[in-house]
Amino acid sequence: VKAWQEVLRGYLKGRPGLTRAFVLIDSRHGVKPEDLEMFDMLDEAAVAYQLVLTKSDKIKPAELTEVIDATNKIIAKRAAAFPGLHATSADKDWGMAELRADIAGLLTQ
Repeated sequence: VKAWQEVLRGYLKGRPGLTRAFVLIDSRHGVKPEDLEMFDMLDEAAVAYQLVLTKSDKIKPAELTEVIDATNKIIAKRAAAFPGLHATSADKDWGMAELRADIAGLLTQ
């Protein structure tokens, strides 16, 4: 077991009120094996999580569509994954208002 996994497991055990975790995925690379390890850990801890694709402006629109489709297929099979994801670009301010709104909505629950 990797050191970061132990630290994260300890963090998750101590946060029963954690509403949702947001996992950032670089759109240029898609979901990597390390991300799948993170999903496994969050599923095991029963912590709801939602994916945020970052740097969406750095790839072509058709490539972004492919990454979104592939990512949605992966999370559809995950117990704790929140359905739907955010495709964002901090540089272009794409998707940031929607992401902020989702986060703000969690604060009122």
